[in-house]
Amino acid sequence: MTALQHLSVWAAHQLTSREDGKMVVGQLGQSLDGFIATSTGRSKYINGAGGLTHLHQLRACVQGVLVGVGTVVADDPMLTVRLCLGASPARIVLDPNGRVPPQAKVFQDDRVRRIVLTLNKEKLNLPSGVEVYELPKSKDINSWQVNPIDVLELLAEQGISRVLVEGGAYTLSQFIHTGCLDRLHLIVAPIILGSGKPGLNLKALSRMQEVKRFEVKAYGLEPDVLFDCDLRPAIEQK
Repeated sequence: MTALQHLSVWAAHQLTSREDGKMVVGQLGQSLDGFIATSTGRSKYINGAGGLTHLHQLRACVQGVLVGVGTVVADDPMLTVRLCLGASPARIVLDPNGRVPPQAKVFQDDRVRRIVLTLNKEKLNLPSGVEVYELPKSKDINSWQVNPIDVLELLAEQGISRVLVEGGAYTLSQFIHTGCLDRLHLIVAPIILGSGKPGLNLKALSRMQEVKRFEVKAYGLEPDVLFDCDLRPAIEQK
C-alpha cells in the first residue's frame, strides 16, 4: 500500500470515527518558510501532486468543504473531487458581507449542494439553486464577524457534520482561535518563498508557558510532507 493509499484509508476512518459523527478538519498547504502564497498573492501550485491528491481525498471524506469569500475572490476554486474516487461534497462559502461573485466556479450547477453563509441575504446576487443562510453577528471581543461555532451549528442542522475548512488563512485562523478544529492537515512543500502571505494569523503569545503542544504524525507525500495535527487533546508545555 502506498503512502497515499494508506492516508486515504486513514482519513476515511478518522473523519467518521467520532461517536457523534462530527469532525472538522482544516487543510493548509505552505512553503518551508511558512507562506501559503507569494507576496503578489500567487498560490498555484505550492504543493506537488501528492499533496493535491491528498486534498482531494479529504474532500471525498467529508460532507461539506468550506472556504472564506477571500479564497473564492482570489483563487476561484472548484472545490470538487477530481484526483481520486469519491463524490464531491457540498461547497460552502462563508461570505459575511455579500462579496462573492455570482460567476464563481463554486456555483457551477453539478447537482452538488452550493451554500452561502452570510450576515445579510439582501447583499447577495447568486445563481438559481444556491442555498443562502443568515448567521448572527459574532460577539467575539477580537472582532471576528462570524463565530465558527454558529457556522458549525447551522451546517449540522442542514445535515453537514463532517466539514473540511480549506481556506483561507483568515477563516482557518478563526476556526483555530475558537477551538472548532479537531485536526489540522499541514502540507509542507520543499520550497522557500522568502516572503509572502502567512498561513495563519493568531494571537501572539509572549511566554512559552502559554504554548500548547499537539499530537502530530508525519507522512511523506513525495515531494511534500503532511503533518497530521490532532488539536483535541492539546498538551500544555510545562
